Amino acid sequence: MRTYETIYIIHPEVVGDEYAAVVEKFKGVLSDQGGEILKVDEWGTRKLAYPVKKQARGSFVLMAYEAGAVVISELERRFRIDDKVMKFQTVQLEKGLEVAPAAEEAEAGAEAATETEETA
Repeated sequence: MRTYETIYIIHPEVVGDEYAAVVEKFKGVLSDQGGEILKVDEWGTRKLAYPVKKQARGSFVLMAYEAGAVVISELERRFRIDDKVMKFQTVQLEKGLEVAPAAEEAEAGAEAATETEETA
């Protein structure tokens, strides 16, 4: 399986439980089709560079996952059907999901702190 990243923009009027349901729906699509979700980042509502479907704002969600080509086509088909999704883009990551150096240092620091607490 290859590693992919998909960013999609949810309509700004979709908030609260409805917003969470949309995010969970697409995570479920990946899981049901046999994909493995690596990371889901919700970036919140942001101003768009240009109007999309007559909207100036949108809620951004970034998903990183491992899946096959069939899973990608099904996910994108469902994005097209859902009226709450204004725009989406999927890209293949050549080197897989890379963890930023700052994140690696933070994880190492957290592990060291946990080990110190356990020995004390």
